[in-house]
Amino acid sequence: MFILNKKTLFILTLSIFFLSATPAWSETAEYDGLIEPCEVVEIGAPAEGIVARVMVERSSLIKQGQVLVELESSVERAALAKARTMATFDGEIDLQQAQQAFARRVHQRVRQLSVISPQEKDQAATEIILTGHRLQKARENRILAELDLQKARAALARRSIKSPISGVVVDRYVSPGEYVNNQPLLRIAQIDPLRVEVIVPARMFGRINPGMVATIIPELPKYGELTATVTIVDRVIDSASSTFGVRLELPNADQQMPSGLKCLVRFEIEEGEGMKMAAAGEGVDQTKN
Repeated sequence: MFILNKKTLFILTLSIFFLSATPAWSETAEYDGLIEPCEVVEIGAPAEGIVARVMVERSSLIKQGQVLVELESSVERAALAKARTMATFDGEIDLQQAQQAFARRVHQRVRQLSVISPQEKDQAATEIILTGHRLQKARENRILAELDLQKARAALARRSIKSPISGVVVDRYVSPGEYVNNQPLLRIAQIDPLRVEVIVPARMFGRINPGMVATIIPELPKYGELTATVTIVDRVIDSASSTFGVRLELPNADQQMPSGLKCLVRFEIEEGEGMKMAAAGEGVDQTKN
């Protein structure tokens, strides 16, 4: 328990006022970075065959789901046409339905005749059961035909290689007429968003965090200053260099910014709030003493 006199109370109040009026200061840290594609994908063929058409060239802008390469598919198209026709056949089902109806009429008449032996009556009843199984088999065959149609469509779709991402074609490896098996066909890159990789010293660990905003200054002046957001901060520091990696996400909606540029990454790290809290704590301790 302690008592504050007027002079001490005035000094404490004045100190708190100046601390609250002092603006939070920030440290500006700048590091060299590299602008890279968000993703780079080597496009392969899901099936072997002869290249029929290549729909894109190097530097072509592409959309997700766009057809990039078509393989020769005459056999698959013929198989699809056959499967489509087979899936429309109803003759076997109609035949078995007619036989089942006939067996039921025969069985009805046999039951009404007293001169028919029990064996013949049992045979007539059994025929109804057998025609029912044959009808079920015909319906199952129809289902199998529809599944074969789906399989034929999937086999044909595998002859068209589509892009899994939106971006740009980096390299084209094949031309029409070439046989492909396991080798890549194209190399594509996603450039919206771009990512910025930067290496920072270990003393900055804990001061740069995901969600922090940084300024990106590309080496080409025409792009000016851009804003990126920290997405990944490495949790392992390289002991040899005493550094760690930071990744930022840089929007590139119009896809005009190329990847591969060097850049300057500027972080504005706020420090004022922590200093205020520490100074306020020291002031109270001195007053107690």
